[in-house]
Amino acid sequence: MVPGYLISTVVYGTLFALMAMGLTLTYMTTKVPNFAHSDFVVIAIFSSATAFIFSGASSPYLTVPFAALVGGAVAVLMYLLVLKPMTKRGANIVVLMIATLAVDIILNAFLAAFFFDYIGKIYAKFLADKGYYLFNLNQLPDIQIFGLRGIIIVAPVALILMTVSIGFLLNRTRFGVAMRAAIENPNLARVLGINVDRVYLVSWFLAGALAGIGGGLYAIQSPSPTATSSFIIVDIFAGVVLGGISSIYGGIVGGLIVGFSETYVIRVLTSFANATWGYAVGAEVATFQKGIPLAIMIITLLVIPKGLTSVEWRKIPRRLKLVGH
Repeated sequence: MVPGYLISTVVYGTLFALMAMGLTLTYMTTKVPNFAHSDFVVIAIFSSATAFIFSGASSPYLTVPFAALVGGAVAVLMYLLVLKPMTKRGANIVVLMIATLAVDIILNAFLAAFFFDYIGKIYAKFLADKGYYLFNLNQLPDIQIFGLRGIIIVAPVALILMTVSIGFLLNRTRFGVAMRAAIENPNLARVLGINVDRVYLVSWFLAGALAGIGGGLYAIQSPSPTATSSFIIVDIFAGVVLGGISSIYGGIVGGLIVGFSETYVIRVLTSFANATWGYAVGAEVATFQKGIPLAIMIITLLVIPKGLTSVEWRKIPRRLKLVGH
């Protein structure tokens, strides 16, 4: 039997890696941190859950592709309606960052109005008969694979497939070359005949789709209260900052580390507090779970502000030898 904490550690790490990969893509196009990225995830969570509950699908895994499409569509709309027009008018990074915060507020209001107020109230009896209350969504039912919860296998497989797919797209296709050129130097890319607007559009769709996949799987792993967006944005940003905000692979590694650290470290600290000072203190320690990704982000910014991908790992053993002498 696999311990529950180990399942949570693996699953949260892989899901936050997926979400961090998407945030890195949006940063690479607009050069601004997108504070609304977690809203793509939460909209996908409730879209997947709503599709599963109302369609009568046999498994919530079947509605994850729908969540990916919804996440991608929301990301594209945000880019087309907000960031693209503001960028063309010469808005600087600060203005664009404030715009993403404004979009975050708007999307949160949309979540409350559509999913919680409209669906949650209009279909209250239908949902109650099925054991759901969308205002505070409980975990969707999982399946069993080889005697394990399906999520512990599906989530890592999804991360591997998406990582390989994005890597192949960027490095082995003509469109990927155009995408990298448009991201690195959009003016030169336009001169070379690359449709930069289309490249950015695809980048944002991919980012939203990655958030959507993470959200669809998150609904199976964890209950999702209304404040989920505020919870997970900390983990996503911590992962991206740790890995290196301009590196897709760095974001993946950072997301894995943050997800693993948050779930495992808090368990160790809580167990220690329970054994040393009692369960009342242990319960208080558990409330500081979100302090772990914040601590990781602060330490990273102080020690390696450009993230793990900026570290010259090959030179570390040589430097250690010099220190030893």
